[in-house]
Amino acid sequence: MSSPPLNQNTYIVTKIAELDTIWDDLQNGVEQVFRKKNENMSKYRYMELYSHVYNYCTSVQSSSIGMSSSYSKSCRKSASANNGAQFVGFELYKRLDSFLKEYLKRVLQHGFDLADEEVLRFFTQNWDDYQFSSRVLNGICSYLNRHWVKRECDEGRKDIYEIYQLALVNWREVLFHKLNTQVTNGVLKLIEKERNGETINTSLISGVISCYVELGINENDGLKGPNLSVYHEAFELKFFAETERFYKLESENFLANNSVTEYMKKAEHRINEENRRIMFYLHKTTLGQLMKTCEKVLIEDHLEKFHHEFQNLLNDDKNDDLSRMYQLVLRIPNGCDELKNRLEAHVFNQGISAIDKCCETANQDPKNYVNTILAVHKKFSSMVSESFSNDPGFVAALDKACGKFINNNSVTKMFNSSSKSPELLAKFCDLLLKKTSKIHEEVELEDTLNQVMIVFKYIEDKDVFQKFYSKMLAKRLVQHMSASDDAEASMISKLKHSCGFEYTSKLQRMFQDIGVSKDLNELFKKHVAESSEPLEIDFSIQVLSSGSWPFQQAFSFVLPSELEKCVERFTDFYSAQHSGRKLHWLYNMSKGELVTNCFKNRYTLQASTHQMAVLLQFNQVEHITVQQLFETTQIKMDMLVQVLLILLKTKLLVLSNDDSVLGFDNATYSKEEVLPLTNESAGDEFTLYPYSRLTFYSNYKNKKFRVNINVPVKTEMKKDQEKTHKHIEEDRKLVIQAAIVRIMKMRRTINHQHLLAEVFNQISTRFKPNIVVIKKCIDILIEKEYLERSDMFKDSYNYLA
Repeated sequence: MSSPPLNQNTYIVTKIAELDTIWDDLQNGVEQVFRKKNENMSKYRYMELYSHVYNYCTSVQSSSIGMSSSYSKSCRKSASANNGAQFVGFELYKRLDSFLKEYLKRVLQHGFDLADEEVLRFFTQNWDDYQFSSRVLNGICSYLNRHWVKRECDEGRKDIYEIYQLALVNWREVLFHKLNTQVTNGVLKLIEKERNGETINTSLISGVISCYVELGINENDGLKGPNLSVYHEAFELKFFAETERFYKLESENFLANNSVTEYMKKAEHRINEENRRIMFYLHKTTLGQLMKTCEKVLIEDHLEKFHHEFQNLLNDDKNDDLSRMYQLVLRIPNGCDELKNRLEAHVFNQGISAIDKCCETANQDPKNYVNTILAVHKKFSSMVSESFSNDPGFVAALDKACGKFINNNSVTKMFNSSSKSPELLAKFCDLLLKKTSKIHEEVELEDTLNQVMIVFKYIEDKDVFQKFYSKMLAKRLVQHMSASDDAEASMISKLKHSCGFEYTSKLQRMFQDIGVSKDLNELFKKHVAESSEPLEIDFSIQVLSSGSWPFQQAFSFVLPSELEKCVERFTDFYSAQHSGRKLHWLYNMSKGELVTNCFKNRYTLQASTHQMAVLLQFNQVEHITVQQLFETTQIKMDMLVQVLLILLKTKLLVLSNDDSVLGFDNATYSKEEVLPLTNESAGDEFTLYPYSRLTFYSNYKNKKFRVNINVPVKTEMKKDQEKTHKHIEEDRKLVIQAAIVRIMKMRRTINHQHLLAEVFNQISTRFKPNIVVIKKCIDILIEKEYLERSDMFKDSYNYLA
């Protein structure tokens, strides 16, 4: 039979349709929907069923047309007394509910005796069919849902649902409650098979899971959709318990027969498997608790074994395994704390061990010392980056360990000073930035300076580095020994970035003085060229501001007559340029060149001013004693002895201690003058006495025509280091006092312990203060009346304005 056109009013029923008259046809249609799922229902039949529901739901309103107003009111009143909907929805809703229950009971009969995969196939197949049919029924009853069901729910009825949800409630109460234990056990067995490496039909599991999720009807409000209560109670709780049981047994058995390293691979693989399981067929909300369960059983329960193996992996430098362990242990709250502690201890021990090997030569070879530190840092910095993903906690552990072994190791203990590391680092910088450095490429030098800053970051006594670095920089600038002005400026910039402007202010002023001195030399040369008396000597100077340069005023010294005229000319010139300024000549820092005319070859000797003063004496005499040189030059005796030893070693001078040759007479010399000035046991090749006679060696020979005899003097170097350390201690006291005054000025009154803590906070970036020294500084400030002890509060101080 052909269907009438849909655009005509074919389905409008103007006559009152009682439920009994339409139910048989409607029931047959619903039976067709649920029993003949593979047969497509025609549009005509679908609309016919829809019209049955529509006509029934609207029958009361239709019947009121043409009635008297009093009868209409009584109908509405009667309807209101019966919750306002029994005549237009309740009976239909009740009959549909009964139909669904009876249908599901018949379906249930075929599934009672099934288990494992058979019950899963039965359950999922029937669920798919039932869910589809329920959606079709829901469409047929959509008018009932929109009006009667909605009104009932709005009025507070808790047992009324939309037809699709009613179908789900019935499935849950009739079929699910009877079979869920069998079905859940079947799912768990399939998952265990998959965990054991067997191939399974995952669609059976995903079908069950989707059903469990769908069955979570909101009991309080049937219109708001599903929750996960059924899924959680029927499946998740059992699944988590089964997961814990499975992995607990597996992990214990695996560790009993395999190494921890292999176990970590197994655990990593299992965790990835569980993640994929969520992705493929379990609900995404299961992931969090599933991961916690796996992490507890697979990782947390075996942390002690992981910690023990961690040390072995560090010893063997197995970065890949370390990374795997980190990624696993990171999942456990505070699980990495012990790993960080062990890494810190390991790095410290490795650093100490490495420095022990270069301990003996560290003072003479600062390059090896610094490179040893950098090698340790580079190795473990790479490990932290690759294995621990630059985790801030592991970076902090590395930094802490490096700080410990750099500031406290066998080298610092040998010299009984924690400031030895910054001193050696400054010496290493001096080697890098001198012209004699083997590094010629600017890029390579810049990279090395960046490495230096790594070590600089860890040293506690940054003021020690600053003091030594400034002295060495001053010598490089004065002696024109810097390999590169750009490199010098770059290093100062790095220090400024690390420690601030104040830290490098004097270093920058040094460069400014050198620039001013170049201009001043040009003016002086022009002045001399324009004068009537040109100088016979090529003479240049550097004028340095006294507050910026770490030089001490020179001792008394008689300048050779050959140089006096030059010094006088420049002094007059400078006084004319800058009135009121006084020049202090640093002859101990000065140098020059002597051209010889007394040998077969013509040599140019690069000498210090003191060496020049000694050598120039031999223009007037052939022989001279040490005592006579002392009286003539006024060079301090210990310094003079060192100058003479160098000249003797270079064979420019020769020595004769023959008493008969000298005409030695004991009555001429005092007891002190007879005692030796040098010590053979200290390794000096020559023994000098005040009466020792020195002679210029006329047969001097050298392969080079330019000979540098201006080598550092041991005594001068040793005393210079001692003075530097003494100045550092004095400067520290001033820094501490300044910090105390700043704190007291702000606080006015403060407890002793709080004062100590704030002083530590303020100056710990420059150096590690000593508590004893801080207490002494407090006493000094009390004496100077900057502060006083409080009468009101015990162990407190008041600031005195």
